[in-house]
Amino acid sequence: MHHFDWSGIPGALPTLWTGAVVTLKITILAIVIGIVWGTLLAIMRLSSFKPLEWFAKLYVTLFRSIPLVMVLLWFFLIVPQVLQNVLGLSADIDIRLASAMVAFSLFEAAYYSEIIRAGIQAVSRGQVNASFALGMNYAQAMRLVVLPQAFRAMVPLLLTQAIVLFQDTSLVYVISLADFFRTATNIGDRDGTNVEMVLFAGACYFVFCVVASTLVKSLQKKVAR
Repeated sequence: MHHFDWSGIPGALPTLWTGAVVTLKITILAIVIGIVWGTLLAIMRLSSFKPLEWFAKLYVTLFRSIPLVMVLLWFFLIVPQVLQNVLGLSADIDIRLASAMVAFSLFEAAYYSEIIRAGIQAVSRGQVNASFALGMNYAQAMRLVVLPQAFRAMVPLLLTQAIVLFQDTSLVYVISLADFFRTATNIGDRDGTNVEMVLFAGACYFVFCVVASTLVKSLQKKVAR
Protein backbone atom coordinates (compact mmCIF):
# COMPACT_ATOMS: atom_id res chain seq x y z
CA MET A 1 0.00 0.00 0.00
CA HIS A 2 1.23 3.45 -0.88
CA HIS A 3 2.16 5.63 2.10
CA PHE A 4 1.06 9.17 1.32
CA ASP A 5 3.39 12.01 2.22
CA TRP A 6 1.73 15.42 1.92
CA SER A 7 4.39 17.30 3.86
CA GLY A 8 6.13 18.64 0.75
CA ILE A 9 3.08 20.42 -0.68
CA PRO A 10 3.24 23.64 1.43
CA GLY A 11 6.85 24.21 0.41
CA ALA A 12 6.00 23.56 -3.25
CA LEU A 13 3.20 26.15 -3.40
CA PRO A 14 5.38 29.06 -4.67
CA THR A 15 6.68 26.91 -7.54
CA LEU A 16 3.18 25.62 -8.27
CA TRP A 17 1.93 29.20 -8.40
CA THR A 18 4.51 29.96 -11.10
CA GLY A 19 3.07 27.10 -13.16
CA ALA A 20 -0.48 28.28 -12.44
CA VAL A 21 0.41 31.72 -13.85
CA VAL A 22 1.48 30.07 -17.12
CA THR A 23 -1.83 28.16 -17.23
CA LEU A 24 -3.81 31.35 -16.60
CA LYS A 25 -1.87 33.28 -19.26
CA ILE A 26 -2.68 30.67 -21.89
CA THR A 27 -6.31 30.45 -20.78
CA ILE A 28 -7.01 34.19 -20.70
CA LEU A 29 -5.25 34.95 -23.99
CA ALA A 30 -6.99 32.05 -25.75
CA ILE A 31 -10.38 33.21 -24.44
CA VAL A 32 -9.89 36.82 -25.58
CA ILE A 33 -8.42 36.04 -29.01
CA GLY A 34 -10.71 33.05 -29.45
CA ILE A 35 -13.84 35.13 -28.90
CA VAL A 36 -12.66 38.03 -31.08
CA TRP A 37 -11.46 35.83 -33.95
CA GLY A 38 -14.41 33.48 -33.44
CA THR A 39 -16.84 36.38 -33.80
CA LEU A 40 -15.24 37.39 -37.09
CA LEU A 41 -15.38 33.78 -38.30
CA ALA A 42 -19.05 33.54 -37.33
CA ILE A 43 -19.84 36.71 -39.30
CA MET A 44 -17.91 35.31 -42.27
CA ARG A 45 -19.92 32.06 -42.08
CA LEU A 46 -23.12 34.09 -42.30
CA SER A 47 -21.81 36.36 -45.05
CA SER A 48 -23.39 36.34 -48.51
CA PHE A 49 -19.89 36.74 -49.96
CA LYS A 50 -19.07 33.12 -50.78
CA PRO A 51 -15.23 33.24 -50.52
CA LEU A 52 -15.51 34.50 -46.93
CA GLU A 53 -18.11 31.87 -46.11
CA TRP A 54 -15.97 29.09 -47.62
CA PHE A 55 -12.84 30.26 -45.80
CA ALA A 56 -14.61 30.36 -42.42
CA LYS A 57 -16.27 26.99 -43.01
CA LEU A 58 -12.96 25.38 -44.00
CA TYR A 59 -11.18 26.90 -40.99
CA VAL A 60 -13.80 25.73 -38.50
CA THR A 61 -14.04 22.27 -40.03
CA LEU A 62 -10.25 21.86 -40.05
CA PHE A 63 -9.64 22.82 -36.43
CA ARG A 64 -12.67 20.94 -35.13
CA SER A 65 -11.52 17.77 -36.91
CA ILE A 66 -7.97 17.69 -35.53
CA PRO A 67 -7.01 16.72 -31.95
CA LEU A 68 -5.71 19.62 -29.88
CA VAL A 69 -2.56 17.65 -29.00
CA MET A 70 -1.71 17.44 -32.68
CA VAL A 71 -2.25 21.18 -33.15
CA LEU A 72 0.08 21.90 -30.22
CA LEU A 73 2.77 19.67 -31.69
CA TRP A 74 2.36 21.29 -35.12
CA PHE A 75 2.93 24.76 -33.75
CA PHE A 76 5.80 23.63 -31.56
CA LEU A 77 7.66 21.41 -34.03
CA ILE A 78 6.80 22.87 -37.42
CA VAL A 79 6.32 26.60 -37.14
CA PRO A 80 8.45 28.01 -34.29
CA GLN A 81 10.60 30.04 -36.66
CA VAL A 82 7.53 31.34 -38.46
CA LEU A 83 6.06 32.46 -35.14
CA GLN A 84 9.29 34.23 -34.22
CA ASN A 85 9.45 36.04 -37.55
CA VAL A 86 5.75 36.92 -37.86
CA LEU A 87 5.25 37.95 -34.24
CA GLY A 88 8.69 39.52 -33.92
CA LEU A 89 9.55 37.47 -30.86
CA SER A 90 12.96 37.90 -29.28
CA ALA A 91 15.25 34.97 -28.68
CA ASP A 92 14.65 35.31 -24.92
CA ILE A 93 10.96 34.39 -25.19
CA ASP A 94 10.10 30.73 -24.55
CA ILE A 95 8.87 29.52 -27.94
CA ARG A 96 6.92 26.77 -26.18
CA LEU A 97 4.75 29.35 -24.41
CA ALA A 98 4.27 31.38 -27.61
CA SER A 99 3.42 28.21 -29.55
CA ALA A 100 0.89 27.13 -26.94
CA MET A 101 -0.77 30.55 -26.85
CA VAL A 102 -1.12 30.75 -30.63
CA ALA A 103 -2.28 27.12 -30.96
CA PHE A 104 -4.92 27.44 -28.24
CA SER A 105 -6.16 30.80 -29.55
CA LEU A 106 -6.62 29.55 -33.12
CA PHE A 107 -8.04 26.22 -32.00
CA GLU A 108 -10.57 27.67 -29.57
CA ALA A 109 -11.69 30.28 -32.10
CA ALA A 110 -13.23 27.48 -34.16
CA TYR A 111 -15.38 26.38 -31.22
CA TYR A 112 -16.28 29.90 -30.14
CA SER A 113 -17.24 30.63 -33.75
CA GLU A 114 -19.93 27.96 -33.75
CA ILE A 115 -21.31 29.15 -30.40
CA ILE A 116 -21.41 32.75 -31.61
CA ARG A 117 -22.91 31.82 -34.98
CA ALA A 118 -25.73 29.95 -33.24
CA GLY A 119 -26.28 32.97 -30.98
CA ILE A 120 -26.49 35.35 -33.94
CA GLN A 121 -28.93 33.09 -35.77
CA ALA A 122 -31.09 32.91 -32.63
CA VAL A 123 -31.74 36.67 -32.84
CA SER A 124 -34.93 37.35 -34.75
CA ARG A 125 -34.53 38.44 -38.36
CA GLY A 126 -36.99 41.19 -37.54
CA GLN A 127 -34.30 42.86 -35.44
CA VAL A 128 -32.09 43.19 -38.52
CA ASN A 129 -34.96 44.45 -40.66
CA ALA A 130 -35.85 47.00 -38.00
CA SER A 131 -32.24 48.19 -37.97
CA PHE A 132 -32.31 48.64 -41.74
CA ALA A 133 -35.57 50.55 -41.41
CA LEU A 134 -33.81 52.95 -39.02
CA GLY A 135 -31.15 53.63 -41.65
CA MET A 136 -28.39 51.36 -40.34
CA ASN A 137 -26.17 49.36 -42.66
CA TYR A 138 -25.37 45.67 -42.09
CA ALA A 139 -22.22 46.33 -40.04
CA GLN A 140 -24.03 48.79 -37.76
CA ALA A 141 -26.95 46.39 -37.32
CA MET A 142 -24.61 43.60 -36.29
CA ARG A 143 -22.53 45.76 -33.96
CA LEU A 144 -25.31 47.74 -32.28
CA VAL A 145 -28.33 45.43 -32.37
CA VAL A 146 -27.63 41.77 -33.13
CA LEU A 147 -24.32 41.04 -31.36
CA PRO A 148 -25.27 42.65 -28.00
CA GLN A 149 -28.41 40.50 -27.84
CA ALA A 150 -26.59 37.40 -29.05
CA PHE A 151 -23.73 37.75 -26.57
CA ARG A 152 -26.13 38.23 -23.68
CA ALA A 153 -27.69 34.87 -24.45
CA MET A 154 -24.33 33.22 -25.22
CA VAL A 155 -22.42 34.23 -22.08
CA PRO A 156 -23.12 30.95 -20.20
CA LEU A 157 -22.01 28.86 -23.19
CA LEU A 158 -18.90 30.99 -23.70
CA LEU A 159 -17.96 30.58 -20.05
CA THR A 160 -18.57 26.83 -20.21
CA GLN A 161 -16.20 26.62 -23.17
CA ALA A 162 -13.69 28.66 -21.14
CA ILE A 163 -13.82 26.01 -18.40
CA VAL A 164 -13.14 23.29 -20.98
CA LEU A 165 -10.27 25.39 -22.29
CA PHE A 166 -8.80 25.71 -18.78
CA GLN A 167 -8.85 21.93 -18.42
CA ASP A 168 -7.30 21.43 -21.86
CA THR A 169 -4.30 23.63 -21.03
CA SER A 170 -2.82 20.63 -19.20
CA LEU A 171 -2.10 19.19 -22.66
CA VAL A 172 0.90 21.53 -22.97
CA TYR A 173 2.55 18.73 -20.99
CA VAL A 174 3.42 17.18 -24.38
CA ILE A 175 5.67 20.13 -25.32
CA SER A 176 7.31 20.18 -21.86
CA LEU A 177 5.91 23.60 -21.00
CA ALA A 178 5.92 24.16 -17.24
CA ASP A 179 2.25 24.90 -16.67
CA PHE A 180 0.51 24.02 -13.40
CA PHE A 181 0.20 20.29 -14.12
CA ARG A 182 3.71 19.92 -15.56
CA THR A 183 5.16 21.81 -12.60
CA ALA A 184 3.34 19.50 -10.19
CA THR A 185 4.69 16.38 -11.89
CA ASN A 186 8.21 17.84 -12.00
CA ILE A 187 8.08 18.43 -8.25
CA GLY A 188 6.77 14.90 -7.77
CA ASP A 189 9.64 13.47 -9.83
CA ARG A 190 12.15 15.49 -7.84
CA ASP A 191 10.81 14.63 -4.38
CA GLY A 192 9.54 11.13 -5.07
CA THR A 193 5.93 12.21 -4.38
CA ASN A 194 4.43 11.75 -7.83
CA VAL A 195 1.16 10.28 -6.59
CA GLU A 196 0.62 13.03 -4.05
CA MET A 197 1.40 15.86 -6.49
CA VAL A 198 -0.81 14.46 -9.25
CA LEU A 199 -3.67 14.02 -6.77
CA PHE A 200 -3.15 17.54 -5.45
CA ALA A 201 -3.09 18.99 -8.97
CA GLY A 202 -6.26 17.08 -9.83
CA ALA A 203 -7.96 18.40 -6.70
CA CYS A 204 -7.03 21.97 -7.66
CA TYR A 205 -8.49 21.53 -11.17
CA PHE A 206 -11.60 19.96 -9.64
CA VAL A 207 -12.20 22.80 -7.18
CA PHE A 208 -11.64 25.50 -9.80
CA CYS A 209 -13.96 23.86 -12.34
CA VAL A 210 -16.71 23.13 -9.79
CA VAL A 211 -16.69 26.74 -8.57
CA ALA A 212 -16.66 28.07 -12.14
CA SER A 213 -19.48 25.70 -13.18
CA THR A 214 -21.57 26.82 -10.20
CA LEU A 215 -21.11 30.46 -11.22
CA VAL A 216 -22.09 29.61 -14.82
CA LYS A 217 -25.28 27.87 -13.65
CA SER A 218 -26.15 30.88 -11.52
CA LEU A 219 -25.58 33.14 -14.50
CA GLN A 220 -27.75 30.91 -16.71
CA LYS A 221 -30.65 31.35 -14.28
CA LYS A 222 -30.23 35.13 -14.32
CA VAL A 223 -30.11 35.21 -18.12
CA ALA A 224 -33.20 32.99 -18.30
CA ARG A 225 -35.11 35.41 -16.05
